[in-house]
Amino acid sequence: MRLSELSEQSGITTATIKYYLREGLLPPGRRVSATQAEYDESHLRRLRLVRALLQVGRLPVATAREVLGHADDESLGRTMRLGAALWSLPHGPDPDEDAPETVAARAEVDRLLDRLGWTTAQEIGALSPVHRSLVASLAALIRLGYPCEGDYLADHARLMHQVAVRDLDMMETYPSQSEQVEMAVASAVLYEPLLTSLRRLAQEEESARRYGL
Repeated sequence: MRLSELSEQSGITTATIKYYLREGLLPPGRRVSATQAEYDESHLRRLRLVRALLQVGRLPVATAREVLGHADDESLGRTMRLGAALWSLPHGPDPDEDAPETVAARAEVDRLLDRLGWTTAQEIGALSPVHRSLVASLAALIRLGYPCEGDYLADHARLMHQVAVRDLDMMETYPSQSEQVEMAVASAVLYEPLLTSLRRLAQEEESARRYGL
């Protein structure tokens, strides 16, 4: 399809598509002449992801470019490719290494990962922004005096593992690794707010069942 058709099918103006091309967010089309190129379904799919990153995820263009660059890096294995793309997304603040609560939180996270048998997370450790964000969140709870016991954390982590299984099952329905990684990135941006909303709705429902309205 030509640029005008890509614009019509995606609902994105040709000027915006040209901007995405200049910024490296969209791969170039197949050149058919000095002034024209052809595009295909992969460009439509990428446009949906770019819109999710920029409009829903509110990512700066440079960050979106980094995420997409990792998603396109075929030199990496699937786990590393997926991890690199997801690590490039915004995360919570890093823990304050000078705070005593951080020491306690990191020890609690280490015990949790050991209890769950999550060896990859243990091996990667503080290299992961997700790991650091978890430590920072737990340190904040400790500092503010909110309990977060090991059993509570472990129960929630096991529930999240079930969610992860479903996520990867859905991801594997896509035919290529590029599509799978794109889906995982889109899921992180679009579905995490959905899961938060479902959790809060479930809390409302359970509260009404236990205590009435």
